[in-house]
Amino acid sequence: MAALDPTSPELQRRARQALYWRLLSAIFEQGEVGASLEDLAAGLAKHSGLPKELLDPKVTIDLLVARFPELRDEFARPLPGFEPPAGVEAADGAAAPTPEPPPGDLPGVVKRALVVSKLLLNAFGPNTQGKVSAQGYSQWAKDVEWLEGALGLPPGSLRTGQGGGAMSSAPSGMGMPSGGGGEASRPPIGDDELRAGLAVLEADMIHRMDLREVLKDPELSKRLTPSMALIEQLLWDKGNLSGPALQNAKRLIARYVDELAKVLKLQMRQVMSRVRDRSVPPKRVYRNLDLKRTVWKNLTNWDPKARKLYVDRLFYHHTGKKSLPTRLVIIVDQSGSMTSAMVQTTILASIFASLPNVVVNLIAFDTRVIDLTPHVHDPVETLLRTKLGGGNDMRLALDTAAPYIDSPRNTAIVVISDFYDWSDFFSVLRQWKESGCHLIPVGSLHTTGYFSVNPEYRDKFKEIGAPILHGSPKKLIEQIKKVM
Repeated sequence: MAALDPTSPELQRRARQALYWRLLSAIFEQGEVGASLEDLAAGLAKHSGLPKELLDPKVTIDLLVARFPELRDEFARPLPGFEPPAGVEAADGAAAPTPEPPPGDLPGVVKRALVVSKLLLNAFGPNTQGKVSAQGYSQWAKDVEWLEGALGLPPGSLRTGQGGGAMSSAPSGMGMPSGGGGEASRPPIGDDELRAGLAVLEADMIHRMDLREVLKDPELSKRLTPSMALIEQLLWDKGNLSGPALQNAKRLIARYVDELAKVLKLQMRQVMSRVRDRSVPPKRVYRNLDLKRTVWKNLTNWDPKARKLYVDRLFYHHTGKKSLPTRLVIIVDQSGSMTSAMVQTTILASIFASLPNVVVNLIAFDTRVIDLTPHVHDPVETLLRTKLGGGNDMRLALDTAAPYIDSPRNTAIVVISDFYDWSDFFSVLRQWKESGCHLIPVGSLHTTGYFSVNPEYRDKFKEIGAPILHGSPKKLIEQIKKVM
């Protein structure tokens, strides 16, 4: 390297390649090879006038930009290729996209590579291993927010799945160079894959954190950022909590429920606001007049000589809301693998229960059954009454739900499970559907990751005209809208 011209593209390529090998080595802990690459990276950073703290994954990005304000823009700007799409606001405080280093600018290339490395190392690197404190977990969450900003995503979108962004699931270039000269702008991985990877990493960190001790301290518990992984751990461990620890756990669950409820309520409004009942004659008032349709339908009455359109029929917009089924029965598997669906279903049930003329029954099951109907308006209380466990016996849950089905044609039944269940439940569901109930089987409420549904029942539900739904909560809302 020393024999090369400092402004040569070859030297820039080698420097960039070495720094990204150092990134991979740090993430995968490559021992002696990693130590050599660390020495090389330190030399490049010193030569480029960059602080050594930029190389230390234990130094948070918040602390780094506070000590070295000149680096703030480097972290706040979206990386090239990750600018928010038109119509999507950039993250708070985001500057213009990072410009490409000009040809011959070795310090610029080193700075870019080390900034990208810092973002990824702090999110995925060695500081996520070993014992995790509440403070360390909180700092990690803030570092992930910096990564989201660099990828043009709103804060929280990689951890909660509630945001949108510029990334897509399809590959579109390489983020790290291979053997060639130039640096492409985008990696062959989408935000769905990043979100899934971070979810696994976060769940592992929370499992290694002494959560009970953290919850006893109000200040430490405030540093926790609610997420699905944390809520799952709290629901598993709530039986071992008491006093201040239990109260702090309830507050964390309530925060997460409130945040998720805002998203689900918005999706509900977007879907349900379009429900119109065309069987109800429209009110014949001026504000409901469908002018375009009226003109179109009366074109045969056009008088070319008088240049007048004679209207003998008026058409109006349908504004009558379609009546909802009297009853919505939701039966949800509360075994450990279904925690995410349990949380989202509980919130959806409370939202549907707030609609006029709708009665919602919520029943959770594993090998036991809990009728949560009395608490359906309070999703936090509902979640605290669940008992996550293993095993499935859906037939018990169906027996509990049976008395609620007094008017099949005015009843929608949502069953959420992976259907790995050996009880005789399918014959009951088929009988309910044949009697006129609107049956909606749901395999999961995830948008990412792998989810297994019993293939035997996948085929059986198709045969009776009720294919298993899989996807986001919005898909479930859309499906319920169709039968309402």
